[in-house]
Amino acid sequence: MGFFLVFFPEEQQHFNSSKPISSPTINSILKRTNSSHIFTRTQSTISIYALLIFLTLLFFTLSSFEPNNDFISSHRKLTQNHPNFHSKSNSPALQGLGTLYTRGTTAMNDLVICHVSNLVTNNELSLFLKTFHRSGLPSKSDLLFVFDSISTVTSFDGVIREENDVFLNLVQEVRRAYGYIPASFDVTRFVNSGNQPENKEPIWGRQIKSYNSSINSSLNYGSVVGFGIGELDPENSLSGFLDSVPISLRRWASYPMILGQVRRKFKRVMLVDVKEVLLLGDPLSRVKSHSPESIFLYSTPPKHGRKSNKSHRKTVNPALIIGGERGVRRLSAAMLTEIVRSTTRQHHNKKNSITESALLSQLAGNEFLQKSIRFVPSTESIPDPSSLGGVGLANQTVVRRGNSNFDIGGVIMKHICSFSIDSSVYTDCGPVGTLKVLSDAAVVVIADSPMKSMC
Repeated sequence: MGFFLVFFPEEQQHFNSSKPISSPTINSILKRTNSSHIFTRTQSTISIYALLIFLTLLFFTLSSFEPNNDFISSHRKLTQNHPNFHSKSNSPALQGLGTLYTRGTTAMNDLVICHVSNLVTNNELSLFLKTFHRSGLPSKSDLLFVFDSISTVTSFDGVIREENDVFLNLVQEVRRAYGYIPASFDVTRFVNSGNQPENKEPIWGRQIKSYNSSINSSLNYGSVVGFGIGELDPENSLSGFLDSVPISLRRWASYPMILGQVRRKFKRVMLVDVKEVLLLGDPLSRVKSHSPESIFLYSTPPKHGRKSNKSHRKTVNPALIIGGERGVRRLSAAMLTEIVRSTTRQHHNKKNSITESALLSQLAGNEFLQKSIRFVPSTESIPDPSSLGGVGLANQTVVRRGNSNFDIGGVIMKHICSFSIDSSVYTDCGPVGTLKVLSDAAVVVIADSPMKSMC
């Protein structure tokens, strides 16, 4: 609480030497005047302190008030079944920013950051989440979405929550039927072994006391959060250098802030373009044996109708970048600097002519930057599913969405809905088939790859 200092102005007395002043008369007047002034000022001071005390008490009263979360979420059936899995829609994710969709059971070592443009449809985001859930990544990493506008955040809110609801419900069903009914993913990755060290709390959302529930004590999954890009880059840092800043470039201005906030909280980070790729496995496993400064880059696929020229220097595909937390943080800062430098250099040309791929290729070949970042360029490009058979697709950890002539979403949903237990949970699988419980002796071995049974 601060202190108010009240200063009283000095009374100025003017004396006229030509006229004698009667001391008793002036003294009595001054006493009455000073007494009146002191009384008035004392009343004002007391009133100010009383108002200050009232406002302080009001502030602490309001700050300790919490809404009834049970009432807010009572209309959601799955939320009632899993009370710690969801938070109210306006619950901030970190430092009063973002949205907390799912608060995980523990702190994770890996972070998957996905940027979502306004070109992404609800069906595309839904499919991305379905494959992400089965990839095994939710048992090892937190998922963070970066949206290009507030309207995008609002439009995808229901999709994200629904997919999270359904999947956790499916995990419970598969766990109960494990060994009897086959499923489209390995549920053991989400079950604690019981001999693990004490888990730490997730960094997202309000820190709460441990929730004593059989759900949280036995399952293991990460948090799901989302941020509008305006929250991470409120000044639109690149607007002074580009006429129109696409999210593909502006996202690099948001990474330094979020990665700075979670510094040393994660060991590995993945940057993903939701519009371009689907995660079928865990690409981050490639980074585990490398230093925190390592960055893995994929090359862009050859243009349609052209054969790959080995002598030609391949460019970097910005749709997927994985690496140690330190390397990704340094790359994001270097990329932001390179965007500004390139746009300034091309000031008299078309300002929007620069591309992520070209800039990343320049940085990967920068000898000075290679002293602080260990680039591990890949000669492989992210495969197109249309060029893969069932076996080839099952062995991939990441694929491109492919062209419009190949319905990768239809193939994946056909695979998911072919399992009776999955189709009983997902409404988009159509009518539920008859569940046939296998005998105790028929133990189903589920492969590590979520797409194994497609072949």
